[in-house]
Amino acid sequence: MSDRRQRIHELVLALIQRQEGLELLEGDGQGLNQATGRDAASWLERNRRLVQRYQALVRTAITLDALIDQEVAGQL
Repeated sequence: MSDRRQRIHELVLALIQRQEGLELLEGDGQGLNQATGRDAASWLERNRRLVQRYQALVRTAITLDALIDQEVAGQL
């Protein structure tokens, strides 16, 4: 199972490298109003969208790995 996990990890990294302007999650949200003028709801919404984007990258990597396994198994 660790080989599969390593392959998926490498696929996720490759997909991340292909993304332009991939943002990181913001910190704990303390001091939002003073520093950024944003409220907690917009901070949470932004981070939620980013998490969904990363989840999509992971799902894509898992799907690619499964397709590769299927293709290799079909050639044996």
